[in-house]
Amino acid sequence: MLENFVMITQQVLVLFVLIGIGFVCGKRGILTDAASKKLTDIVLYVVTPCVMISAFQRDFSVELLENILITALCATLIIFVTIGLSALIIHDKAESRQKVLRFASIFSNCGFMSLPLQKALLGDDGWFYGSIFVAFFNLIMWSYGLVMMSGDKKQLSAKKIIFNPGIVGVVFAFILFICRIKLPYIIAEPVSYLSNLNTPVPMLIIGFYLSQADFKSAFTDFGAYISMGIRLVLIPVISIFAMHLFKVDTTIMITCIIASSAPAAATTTMFATKFNRDIELSVSLVSASTLLSIATMPIMVALAQSISA
Repeated sequence: MLENFVMITQQVLVLFVLIGIGFVCGKRGILTDAASKKLTDIVLYVVTPCVMISAFQRDFSVELLENILITALCATLIIFVTIGLSALIIHDKAESRQKVLRFASIFSNCGFMSLPLQKALLGDDGWFYGSIFVAFFNLIMWSYGLVMMSGDKKQLSAKKIIFNPGIVGVVFAFILFICRIKLPYIIAEPVSYLSNLNTPVPMLIIGFYLSQADFKSAFTDFGAYISMGIRLVLIPVISIFAMHLFKVDTTIMITCIIASSAPAAATTTMFATKFNRDIELSVSLVSASTLLSIATMPIMVALAQSISA
């Protein structure tokens, strides 16, 4: 387990070096709020679909299709179990705080933080299954998550779900995969180059938001500790033993653990801002959980690797 822990820690530290560069750029004014929002749009609307398309450019097989369905089932169950636990454990007199605390515990940064780590540790297979996890994560976040944070079912829109860039990318990529269509070189190479941006650019964005965060408020808030404990420790541990019990394929298992042990989603702050929830708490949760994940993610992934070995 020690060897696994050291290897994973090194990969996580690589990501945190990139985050550190974003932090410095934020402190020195090289990266601004406006610039980070534009970079986020580039990642969401250009890089993410390219990641999905590039990941699915592989030979079709029935076994691979079965693994896609298993990954989708694991992702969905993990998120729904988290929804149940957060509703059971997290309670706050202030509705605004409660919604933010629950959202941060349920939804991880499985796109920005997990995909780079999945590719580094597991290669193209990890990247491939990680894309499936992100697709179902987006479906649930833009349906249940949107209604939960807003408190208004009218916010639920088929258009928002269907035309989410993560979903559009996966649907298009899946069609190419099922139809066994390989992109020509002149298109595949630009898609590959753009997908490679999914590691450095999101890390710079996270670093910028860390440079603007108030860590003191997160580390002195009992509710925040509960939320981060669910997100960073409880859910990954439950997921590890459940998937081991049902003998889930090792690569799929590690992929899902990386995704489920990631810190709170940056979308927590986006939704909190949009629906007038506790914005300061949302920023603190995202920032503090990201900082703590440098220790918790390697432990969770190393534990999963040791159990599945």
